[in-house]
Order: sequence, then structure tokens, then C-alpha cells
Amino acid sequence: MRLLFVGDVNGEDGVKYLESHIDEIKKKYKINVVVANGENACEGKGINSKFYKDFMKMGVNVITMGNHAFSNKEIDKLLEEKANIVVPANFPSYLKNGYLTIKYNNETITVINILGRVYMNLPLDCPFRTAKKIIDEVKSDYYIIDMHAEATSEKIALAHYLDGINGAILGTHTHVATADETILEKGTFYITDVGMTGPLDGIIGANRELITERFLIGRPTRLVMEKGRMQLNAVVIDFDNKKIERINIKDK
Repeated sequence: MRLLFVGDVNGEDGVKYLESHIDEIKKKYKINVVVANGENACEGKGINSKFYKDFMKMGVNVITMGNHAFSNKEIDKLLEEKANIVVPANFPSYLKNGYLTIKYNNETITVINILGRVYMNLPLDCPFRTAKKIIDEVKSDYYIIDMHAEATSEKIALAHYLDGINGAILGTHTHVATADETILEKGTFYITDVGMTGPLDGIIGANRELITERFLIGRPTRLVMEKGRMQLNAVVIDFDNKKIERINIKDK
């Protein structure tokens, strides 16, 4: 089993950049299952039906979300239609939409979306207990957990708390790829942040002048995606050969 997990796909340009490279990645690494974080597809604010269809046409099996899960009103309709989308399970009352089990050959893969609480300022249930509850109740051959969180310590703590599951705990949200991909003591795959698929020269994808202005004047500015060079960040997990490998593709 080889799984490709794509870090936060940021904006329409990020979706197009993934589309332009995903076939070559799947061929090179002999990928069986693809999971992508799509909570920033609509210029950093959720996902809509158009981008959902774009992901499906690329062969993405499951889309995970994050703190912007409900920033676009179309998400409710997509969830009602049982789209292959998971929103953070620790949003109160969204446990049923927080995980999705799919099949590849005769094996099951359960994809779980969890949102960190540190610095998020959202009314969330405990991410640790929520993830453990799903794992205990949903029997599966593999568990893939997208831990969408700000604090690295919270992601690492969750990883050690759940170490031993047959699967992977993959961090998202910061848009900055970390270099700590590893296999934990009890065999679970882990990385603190997969990174972002989107603008290379912005500030975590957004226009650098506008974000710099936020720091200079101390008040919010509008969010606009940066233009120009692009990057793709992902990880490939080879469960059979016990390997986790980072992928970083970027324009010159």
C-alpha cells in the first residue's frame, strides 16, 4: 500500500499546480490512494463544488479540511451529498463527518480529520479523545489522521498518544513543510507539517506585501493569494516497505 498525502492546496493556482503534477507523482511512486487537504482551495477560504470536482477528476480519494472547513457555504451541500470530504471530527456535532473509510482492493483505509485547539480560538472538543474514540469504534486496516493544528507540540503529543496505530499522523495548517518525517517507536508514521501546495514566494501562500502590511500597521488586511512561482509539498507513505518520503516540487 502506497499513499500520497498532499499538503494544504492553496487557491485556484494551487489546484491547477497539483493537477499538472499529480499524474507524474502517481506513476513515479506507484501510488494506490491519494488524500489531499483542500480547506484553502477557495483562495484560502474553504472548498466549493467546482474545486471538489477538480480534485475528484485528478483521482484524489479523500479531501481533508481544517479551521476554514465552513468558510464556504457549499460545504454543507457537499456533506449532504456524501462527498468524499472529511471535516474536523472535533467540531461539536460533526463527528460523523470527521472520518471516512474507503477500500483499496481488500483493505480499508479510514481517513480522520482533527483540529488542534492551541491558538485556534474555536469551541472544539478534545482532539486526543475524539481521535481515540473514532479509532476504537471504527475498525480499519489503516488509519490516516490529518492533524490540522498551529502548535507543533500539540501535533507531536497527539502522535505519541496514538503511536501504535497502523497508519500515519500527518500535520497540516502552517503551510511550512517540516523535515521531521519519521516512524515512531511503535510503528506509526509521522510528520509535523506536510507543507503547502500553492504560491512559493508569498507568505504562507498569501500576497507578501499585504501580509507584511498587517505586521507593520497592526490591523487586518484583505487576503489575496500571491502570484508567480509555485510549489507542491506532499509525503508518500509506503506501508509495505516501511518508508515515508517528503516530496517538494517547485518552479525555478
